[in-house]
Amino acid sequence: MIIESRNPATGVVDQVFDALTAEQLEAKLSKAAAAAPGWRGQSYLQRGLYLRKVAELLRRDRESLAELMGQEMGKLKAEALGEVDKCALACDHYADNTAALLADQSVATAAHKSQVIFQPLGTVMGIMPWNFPLWQVFRFLAPTLMAGNTALLKHAPNVPGCALAVEALFQEAGLPEGVFSTLLISVEQTEALIADERIQGVAFTGSEKAGRQVATLAGQNLKKVVLELGGSDPLVVLEDANLEQAVEIAVKSRFSNAGQICIAAKRFILVDAIADRFVELLKERVAQLQPGSTLAPMAREDLRAGLHAQVQASIYQGAKPLCGCDIQEGDGYFYQASILDQVQPGMTAFDEELFGPVATIVRVADEQEALRMANATRFGLGASVWTADLQRGEAFARGVESGCCFVNAMVGSDVRLPFGGIKASGLGRELGSHGLMEFCNVKTVWIDA
Repeated sequence: MIIESRNPATGVVDQVFDALTAEQLEAKLSKAAAAAPGWRGQSYLQRGLYLRKVAELLRRDRESLAELMGQEMGKLKAEALGEVDKCALACDHYADNTAALLADQSVATAAHKSQVIFQPLGTVMGIMPWNFPLWQVFRFLAPTLMAGNTALLKHAPNVPGCALAVEALFQEAGLPEGVFSTLLISVEQTEALIADERIQGVAFTGSEKAGRQVATLAGQNLKKVVLELGGSDPLVVLEDANLEQAVEIAVKSRFSNAGQICIAAKRFILVDAIADRFVELLKERVAQLQPGSTLAPMAREDLRAGLHAQVQASIYQGAKPLCGCDIQEGDGYFYQASILDQVQPGMTAFDEELFGPVATIVRVADEQEALRMANATRFGLGASVWTADLQRGEAFARGVESGCCFVNAMVGSDVRLPFGGIKASGLGRELGSHGLMEFCNVKTVWIDA
């Protein structure tokens, strides 16, 4: 099996890689399992030294790593540099804080004392997507390794160079052999790995469809699984919001990374009192986006074709195209920056995730209808609400069915806070102390006095 690295800006294959043979895969898995006891025996301080070294290397190589992300999945240079910096921050954060976050918890009475302790599970497999080819990996790796697990990475097939670059960083940092390896493997090999008894857990980030398949395999084999899947995040704008600020962040959230972000604002839910003005400002800002400079290409041709089919289906169902809504002519996999107005439940643009540079406008009468529309989705990843009244914003945020909700800010991930979704957006958490504990045995030790 050949794995291709294809430049989305040109459509040209830059490099090819051979997938691992069955013998090579078995060797990597055996080494990961064999390395687990020794890695588990190292202190948090010792593990942290490796993570800090990787953070240094990320900062040293940030330019070349950013260029690699651009070549393999089309990420704009400024966005790619920020991604590298965030990976380094995650390494430093978990190196500095894991000992405190996983410290034993004591519960004592007159008759006995008990402790809750956190122990690694063993070897954990990460199946990661292409849209943040470094950050998604480090979001999985940093807490997993610091908790004392060994790790294997099955990255998306269109970013093999990024996957190997991550492995090279850890090798240069001196990580013991077998503690972390990248696997260039097929779907069939991935399924066999999930079933292998030497794998104790699976972290998956990707589509809802693939996530359901991973969850089924993990469940059949009684494996701990964390799933971060798709989203159709609402961005709700109430009548007292600062419209200029809301529009500015709406454009950044929706069109960064060519709209290929799980937590991007996708459904702009606007109360009627400000809807026309918001849309007017939005059209002005979207018209300024330029393919190749401020708007990235989509990562693959098939993804662009799928997005266009969703847009066309929505227009057929009654959505009103305000701008774009077509494939960009020329080289590469660019799609026009697009806006669909008059979107309602039952339309493809409302019911499905549009993973590309397309904003959808949902008009509502008031705050109550806005909350109902925000929750009228099978997804529940992120959300944001815009209002001048912070108490009103917090109350609204508490009513939204999602893993997070931001008031007057763009939805994002923070290494200090748990990240994940509900409903069809997944289960379990990454990041923060909650994510750190996902691949730990939360163990009770009872001692009679």
